[in-house]
Amino acid sequence: MTSKNAAPPDLSVTIAGLRLQNPVIAASGTFGYGREYAGIIDVSRLGGICTKGLTLNPRQGNTGIRLWETPSGLLNSIGLENPGIPAFIENELPHLRALGPAVIANLSGSTVEEYAEGAALLNASSVDMIELNISCPNVKAGGMTFGLNPEAAASVTAPVRRALTGKPLMVKLSPNAPDLAAVARACINAGADALSLVNTFKAMAIDVQKRRPVFDNISAGLSGPAIKPIALRMVWELCRELKPAVPIIGFGGIAGANDALEFLMAGAAAIQVGSATFAHPATMIEIIDGIADYMRRCGIAKLEDIAIRG
Repeated sequence: MTSKNAAPPDLSVTIAGLRLQNPVIAASGTFGYGREYAGIIDVSRLGGICTKGLTLNPRQGNTGIRLWETPSGLLNSIGLENPGIPAFIENELPHLRALGPAVIANLSGSTVEEYAEGAALLNASSVDMIELNISCPNVKAGGMTFGLNPEAAASVTAPVRRALTGKPLMVKLSPNAPDLAAVARACINAGADALSLVNTFKAMAIDVQKRRPVFDNISAGLSGPAIKPIALRMVWELCRELKPAVPIIGFGGIAGANDALEFLMAGAAAIQVGSATFAHPATMIEIIDGIADYMRRCGIAKLEDIAIRG
């Protein structure tokens, strides 16, 4: 037990040179561009915000149904709808910067050239970090294709790294890769400063009344509490496999402080929260408070001391 007069625990964490006030980051695709939630929660308390997925040119996203609830989970087939990087920089980034947390731009694309050109534009902007998305399972071109094998992952990571002259690069990995550790090493060798995992699992649903797949794109991405034990296992294994060569940001089904603590204890340097925010917008704030309360109760002064040793 600690004294009531003890100094508050230090929740800050540094990821590839970028300091966050705490390890809780809004996951891409679930928090818009930040201001959508600014009137609901105190967004300034978050450690960081990953933007909705960005591509060089505007995208309309997938047609048909885009969201479908499952037991303890959510299927999405949004298809990276976004205004394009130039419009984001002009219209969204100033508001996002004013909110306070670190700004992490989630970069996607269909070709290596699109990724590299988009990275160059973001490099000249005020974003703090790029999260390279090579793992989206609900777009037909690019997306997860790059994240399934080491050679493809390196082929897009390397040119993006060259385009970023002063910003750290985090690569978002796919849980659908047959050899996740090999993909992770290839990304690190190609210049990744950090890794984030897991993205959604490739899945599908069938409408039994219409007797056809729910989504026009057939497959979609599964997120939510249903995937948490698998995501946690993958983060644990990759942290031990890499030991870790770069910081690893863990996520997948995190819905409360205990979930977040499990990922931090597994070796993650920080965590992201996604689907839980839809059901309960204050989830991330409660997680921040819950981590701090746990550290106080257990006499843990610094966040890095939470991880399991050995």
